[in-house]
Amino acid sequence: MELSSGFDDLQDFIYVNIDRAANDGATILEMMEVENQIGKLLVELSKSQDQEIGDGTTGVVVLAGALLEHAEALLDMGIHPLRIAEGYEMACKVATANLEKIKSTFTFSKDDIEPLIKTCMTTLSSKM
Repeated sequence: MELSSGFDDLQDFIYVNIDRAANDGATILEMMEVENQIGKLLVELSKSQDQEIGDGTTGVVVLAGALLEHAEALLDMGIHPLRIAEGYEMACKVATANLEKIKSTFTFSKDDIEPLIKTCMTTLSSKM
């Protein structure tokens, strides 16, 4: 099976030869033979996410791809790459501050683990 994906001028940067079934991003990306440098960075990003967190590998690659796509549009408008990077850093700070505002907590104890079970079931429901 051959898969290609990428930006307009990078259309053929991913080639995949799949001989076994896989449904998680980390496994699929690990099986890829990536030739493009940006593609290699995305694969490394996925590996790092898998090693540090153990989940969310597809999400970080999709997010990074979206950021790159928008950066490309900004570059086409003549905006300097350092300005784009500074803008992304500022956006990260705003997003992190907003996470602090919308976070929620729950309490549980060894006698009342129901809130913990509900949270785990919600979190893991996409993994089953």
